[in-house]
This record gives sequence, structure tokens and C-alpha cells, in this order.
Amino acid sequence: MKDIYRIAIDGPSGAGKSTIAKAVAKALNIDYIDTGAMYRAVGYKMDKKGIPFEECEALDAMLESTDIDFVGGDVILDGEVVNALIRTPEVSMLASQCSQLAPVRTKLVEIQRGMGQRKSVIMDGRDIGTNVLKDAEYKIFLTASAEERANRRFKELQEKGENQTYEEVLEDIKQRDHNDMTRELNPLRKADDAIEVDTTGMGIDEVVAAVLDIVNK
Repeated sequence: MKDIYRIAIDGPSGAGKSTIAKAVAKALNIDYIDTGAMYRAVGYKMDKKGIPFEECEALDAMLESTDIDFVGGDVILDGEVVNALIRTPEVSMLASQCSQLAPVRTKLVEIQRGMGQRKSVIMDGRDIGTNVLKDAEYKIFLTASAEERANRRFKELQEKGENQTYEEVLEDIKQRDHNDMTRELNPLRKADDAIEVDTTGMGIDEVVAAVLDIVNK
């Protein structure tokens, strides 16, 4: 195995990408790159500096001096650990808005690629293998039936005390699939050189073992 290698995990909503990626990162002792946390970090910094979303020049200047990294599970923003600071409901809303800004997406992809050049990483999302890390040594497309993914999400919501019906969750999953696969910018699709892992009916340990098997081979 190379000293530095990249693992790209793509797939639809509810396929378990983040859960699996974190477990694989731990097993291989490499850094898991939480792309969602990166948008949270940018949203947090914009709010801290009082930069409105419509102020393009101020945003561009801020992004030029922004550095984000992941070390041992910590999110590092400009040299500061911001784990708890970026996990508030307010920052969650800001992250959602940030993800729609082209300059932010461009900057974060640049940072993500940079991390993949200097150390071994595992990254999950919708377009990691097809856009962010096109030259990743290992590309995995993690999927499951819409019904399986909806059932997992439904159980999570029940545990949180939310009363959404299974049918509503399933419809939401199908709608998100449609949106992800038909969006204009970097739509969700399996990379030509990716290995598909269908997790329908599989437990977390089984999926982790399957991914590790791919990497170790």
C-alpha cells in the first residue's frame, strides 16, 4: 500500500457513508474528512466576522485566509479546534446556506484536494470520486435500496421522538435521490472505476469489513 492514499466514498442519502467512513478511518488510522463540518466551519467564521452572504468581496477575502484541517477527529479552523462551536443549530443553518455559494464550494474542494495530497484520508459525499478526488486510489460507491435507507432513517427519527411516518421518510429519500442525481453541478453518480457495495441487509461491521477488504487488496 502507498504511504499516502485516498479513499473516496460516494452514495445516496442514508447509505451510511459517514458512519462507515469514520469506522474505516479508525481501523486504518487515517483522517476522516467531514466535508459537512467544513461548510459549518466557513459558516461559523462568516458569522464571527459579521460577513453577510451577499458581500462577495468580503467573502472572497475571508476565504483566501481560511485554512481547515482534520487531525485525530478534531476540526481545526485557522489553527483553532472548533468541534463544539460548529455544532449549534445556528451554524447548521449557516452551513446549508454556505454550501450553495460557488466561491465557498470552490475553496473547500481546493482544501480537500490539498489534504489528500499531503496525507492519507477517507472522504465521503456525493461527488468525491467523480470530482473532488478523481485520482483516489480507492473509490467506493456505497448504496442500498430506497426502502432500506428509509427504514434506517425512520428508526433514527423514532429514537429522537419525531413522528414522521415511514411513507413520508421514503418519499423524502426518493426526492433527495432525484435532486442529487439531476442537479447541474457535479450530480451524484458512480465513478467508472468505483466498486459498488450494496449495504441492503448488511450490518455496520459487515460493511466496514467489506470496505477494508477492498482497500487491503
